[in-house]
Amino acid sequence: MGEWEAGLDDEEAGAVMRTVVRQLKLWRESAGLTQAEFGAAIGYGEELVSSVERGRRIPRPEYLDAADEALHAGGKIAALKRDVAEARYPKKVRDLKRLEAEAVELGAYNNSVIHGLLQTEEYARAVFNAHRPVLTEDEVEQQVAARLARQGILDLMTGRRVFSFVQCESTLLRPMGGRMVMCQQLERLLEVARLRNVDLQVLPLDREVNSGTGGSFRLLKLKEGATVAFSESPLSSRVTADPKETTALDIRYGTLRAQALSPQDSLPLIQKALGETRT
Repeated sequence: MGEWEAGLDDEEAGAVMRTVVRQLKLWRESAGLTQAEFGAAIGYGEELVSSVERGRRIPRPEYLDAADEALHAGGKIAALKRDVAEARYPKKVRDLKRLEAEAVELGAYNNSVIHGLLQTEEYARAVFNAHRPVLTEDEVEQQVAARLARQGILDLMTGRRVFSFVQCESTLLRPMGGRMVMCQQLERLLEVARLRNVDLQVLPLDREVNSGTGGSFRLLKLKEGATVAFSESPLSSRVTADPKETTALDIRYGTLRAQALSPQDSLPLIQKALGETRT
């Protein structure tokens, strides 16, 4: 991730990082190097090496690569990059707004409701009111406020992120919250679809092949090149930075975009749904 500060307050991630820094220290001491000598060998200062070994800072991928080479570890230290990533990402995902803010590109497929970044306030409220078990009024309002707070990232003035959304046509036809709420939501989609940094596509129901029957998911491509996938199920949400899984979902998303209408051809379908909802 972008920053060095550890800040790992969940037990599992903390245990992983303690193991990683312990391994780094053991390799350094086995080589007979002081922290200053090791820092000089890998191109970092003694203070940073000390902070990493005390668990106060997360070692970046390039730090681990340099350590592997300097200590002649034969890939054993470099292999820790995956463990570090797996420990680092879950904490980020607890604040989805923060993770999305770090992304330079976001792609999302939804087959049940309109994507959260595109929802109007009343539509979002209807989505949370439909939860079972039932959420309290305070919980609903808290969730709605959190969802709306995330939507600022769509503004070109706040960053140069690129967004692409593929919505199953069923999400345009399901009158979540009633006709008035749905009309406002469809109007919102037409507004967002015209933003220069947004591609909004609709996957028609009459397509014989739909590669998204496995459910909704999103892909976030971060500044340093890593990709994080976020998938949702009725009982839980899951995040992964595993290249095998993110690559598979990236391929699936590319296929879905090919199966869907182009952004230009999707607008008439949204307008049609809006007209039918108004009548």
